[in-house]
Amino acid sequence: MPQITLYTRNRCPLCEKAKVELLELKKEWDFELKEIDIEQSDELTELYGLMIPVVHLNGKEVAYGMINKFDISNRLQEKKADL
Repeated sequence: MPQITLYTRNRCPLCEKAKVELLELKKEWDFELKEIDIEQSDELTELYGLMIPVVHLNGKEVAYGMINKFDISNRLQEKKADL
């Protein structure tokens, strides 16, 4: 099963919107969704501070900033085709 990791931070409107998009996508696709608050790690804050939200699919960065569920859906379709 694919794993999507959403890197977020508190009080981030784009992060909230990205989470809604991914939850809607979860109705169509079977994947595990994990949310990580970058403020819990200095390393993650330094890495993603200006980019959030950031989406990883199976450990690979596939989107950041304005998250579009259709783009993520296409990435999931590509992963499915690889199997």
